[in-house]
Amino acid sequence: MSQHFNFQHSYQTLPAEMFAAVAPARAAQPELVFYNHTLAEQLGISPLDNSLAALYLSGKQLPANAQPIAQAYAGHQFGHATMLGDGRAILLGEQITPAGNVVDIQLKGAGPTPFSRRGDGRATLGSVLREYFISEAMAALGVPTSRSLAVVATGEVVRRPQPHPGAVLTRVASSHLRVGTFQYAAWHPNKKLLPALVNYAIKRHYPTAAQAENPALALLEAVMEQQIRLIVHWLRVGFIHGVMNTDNSTISGETLDYGPCAFMDTYHPNTVFSSIDHQGRYAFGQQAAIAQWNLERLAEALLTDIHPQENTAIQLASAVLDNFTPRFTQQWVDMMHAKLGLMETANELVDDWLTLLQNQAMDYTNAHRALMRAELPQEEAYHTEAFTKWWQRWRPLHDAGGQAAKELMQAANPAIIPRNHQVNQALNAAEAGELTAFSALHQALKTPYQARDLGDPFTQVAEAHERVTQTFCGT
Repeated sequence: MSQHFNFQHSYQTLPAEMFAAVAPARAAQPELVFYNHTLAEQLGISPLDNSLAALYLSGKQLPANAQPIAQAYAGHQFGHATMLGDGRAILLGEQITPAGNVVDIQLKGAGPTPFSRRGDGRATLGSVLREYFISEAMAALGVPTSRSLAVVATGEVVRRPQPHPGAVLTRVASSHLRVGTFQYAAWHPNKKLLPALVNYAIKRHYPTAAQAENPALALLEAVMEQQIRLIVHWLRVGFIHGVMNTDNSTISGETLDYGPCAFMDTYHPNTVFSSIDHQGRYAFGQQAAIAQWNLERLAEALLTDIHPQENTAIQLASAVLDNFTPRFTQQWVDMMHAKLGLMETANELVDDWLTLLQNQAMDYTNAHRALMRAELPQEEAYHTEAFTKWWQRWRPLHDAGGQAAKELMQAANPAIIPRNHQVNQALNAAEAGELTAFSALHQALKTPYQARDLGDPFTQVAEAHERVTQTFCGT
């Protein structure tokens, strides 16, 4: 049998407690819905016809060199510690790309595992299409993210609690190592797990940390830098993750898990869409603070590897984490200056802009793009006294930057995002078997920074009856 994938299986070199060997469930009637040919080529996957792709990427037939496993991990979910693991995801292997990079190829929704906790291990077509769509849109937006290789319908019914068509997503990530992976190792009775995991993570993601005086501490600092970079990107495009639990916080700094996520329309830092986030823990404006909280949990897990004396380990870890706020603040300030095309520091102008957006309930995406136009739209929000006064302060500073300022704004401000109402409409139609709207929106979001006419349908905010107030977890 020919090998279409170039797999290695380095994760299985870790102690056996870190994973469970498990085969995917055999889908009843797998049918390929989407296949990301561009990504497949980048990954060095040999061409697959539709029928073979459906077999491999539904779990009905394993590639010749696959060694499927479910990974063990723990996590704080909404602040509460829980032992977890891949309850509906199965890692086929680690693909070695033509560029020499290593990425996980994982089937999500491929059936129960030893970590399923009485769950069925399945996924609905709607939730799978949502992750495929949003993750690929995030990649086009320039946000670090897991990717989606394929969607395969299984020909089975999944109940959530109503019946839905079932499907499997093929997820690609530089790894699935999470903060929760380190929590699992630290909480486990086998004390050999954590040192082995630390060494593995450093080798796979941050090899220069191995040369540091304190490799575990260097790992913590490297992860912090990637998390800061990620959150600043989220805030740039108005993304709200919705479930920033430590089991969804990757050490690679990639966005992982697109359950109750959403994109902010009307600007407000307290914006929440997730139906399970009752207290606003993961609101838009709270995401940096939660990233810092998650990093504190990572530091706690690493303490015994940082230094044998707990007090010393805490002091060393705290010295690293104390840098989170100033480093995040500087990157956020730089990002907001780019969105406004400001070449010189003008923090008060930035703060006043955000206050203006909030007070006038302006659309976060459209308002920034409006500033780039020679003529502002006719909407009332752009012709108020408050906006005019701010504009008169901003315009000279922006114009002083010349072409460089315009290019900053162009790179920082997407013209279109996956608007929640349009995503829901496309997914509802797709679940009913009509993919036209889904495909059109997916195609448009491949070039999110391309200029759009004012009447372009993909730039339009939701009408009152179209507004999305809640998003839901696919499980």
